[in-house]
Amino acid sequence: MRPLAHPALEDITLAGILHALADETRAAIFVGILGGGCAQRCAAFATVSERTVPKSTLSQHFRALREAGLIRSERQGVEMLNSARCAEIETRFPGLLPAIVAAVLAQAKAA
Repeated sequence: MRPLAHPALEDITLAGILHALADETRAAIFVGILGGGCAQRCAAFATVSERTVPKSTLSQHFRALREAGLIRSERQGVEMLNSARCAEIETRFPGLLPAIVAAVLAQAKAA
């Protein structure tokens, strides 16, 4: 099996983060991972915002979040455990993720 690529902290860009979180489904997945408090399995997000997400699409969303540096994925048997890299990103872009998460939650509440 191919190893998973995670960008180094210095390779994480603001544009990459904003691009990854511009998709509503990815933003909801990321907020869900944060709200979980611990590593989350991909299968936990088979339904996002009351919509069923196909496994192949879900894999692409997790890949986009991982490549942007927002999450760290780890294989555990046949499943993937995903955790947020908030503490690392906070050192590079202070206050960015809390502001984005607050905006995502406010938008979801207004809808």
